[in-house]
Amino acid sequence: MRRFLAKGMFTLALSLSPGPFAGARPAPEPRRTLQIYFADVEGGQSTLFVTPEGRSLLIDTGWPDNDGRDADRIAAAAKDAGIKKIDFVLITHYHADHAGGAPQLAAKIPVGTFIDHGENGETKGEVTKQVFAAYQQLLASGKYKHITAKPGQVLPIPGMQVRVVTADGELIERPLPGGGKENANCADAAKPPADDSENPRSLGTLITFGKLRILDLGDLTGDKEMQLMCPRNKIGVVDIYVASHHGTATSGTPLLVYAIAPRVVIMDNGAKKGGSPEAWSVIEKSPGLADLWQLHYSEAGGSEHNAAAPFLANLEGPDTGNYLKITASTDGSFEVLNSRTRETKKYAAR
Repeated sequence: MRRFLAKGMFTLALSLSPGPFAGARPAPEPRRTLQIYFADVEGGQSTLFVTPEGRSLLIDTGWPDNDGRDADRIAAAAKDAGIKKIDFVLITHYHADHAGGAPQLAAKIPVGTFIDHGENGETKGEVTKQVFAAYQQLLASGKYKHITAKPGQVLPIPGMQVRVVTADGELIERPLPGGGKENANCADAAKPPADDSENPRSLGTLITFGKLRILDLGDLTGDKEMQLMCPRNKIGVVDIYVASHHGTATSGTPLLVYAIAPRVVIMDNGAKKGGSPEAWSVIEKSPGLADLWQLHYSEAGGSEHNAAAPFLANLEGPDTGNYLKITASTDGSFEVLNSRTRETKKYAAR
């Protein structure tokens, strides 16, 4: 990992108070950037996208219970972004750390449309069945629009392109623009074991904002990654990769990570969940990687398999709920803010 930081690499994000002015002030220019908040939901996922026009997409809702902790943190991100409603909530799959917080979120902030992959495919997990039942009860209220997404579909979210690449165990059949090259990492690769949980059914998306490409596959497992990436890489390269399955060894295989060659990786791990040394090492060796950012210091990773402190939103110790935020431009440039340090790092367009 890039443990030593060059002087001047980070710039302090300052909030300046306006001084006294006589007369009227010019109106502020409209925002032209995409805002992306990675809320700390303690090893689950909840990522809020807000377009320049103020339209919003939330991918996953975090955990249930915890006195509404995750709903509160999502609502705080929405307030920081200047929105009072979440237009679209996408549920990648029905595990408690991704879909469990949906009822609490809907009680906290207005939601327009829910998007999911369809029925729960996990027959053994009682907790998952309960989460799915609670989500179905929420939809049955009739208060929300609903979309069942299919691979290849472009979701109707203004201001950015959100294309479904995986859903309910199915994958896109043809390469996307920028994809289609033979994946050398597939040669002699062992086939990962099949997974009968909700993970391989994850609703995965490629999000494009101008020239910027962001890949979020939820908890998609290695067996499905092989189908998606071999013998040809159907995705192409990306700028930002949301580490699959919070950085768990059953996901984020070299077949995927090395082929998409992300510049920046965001890992939604918790102190005790995700952030495995195996997954961390794959990311660290990825060609073209500039930085790996983590929501938490991983206790499993120890001193050898964690990012340097400036790239950690939450250090060892009590829960502090710090988040990461990306501000991106259509030319492909972006910056990452660590809310703990209030410092940003900028990445130029390719």
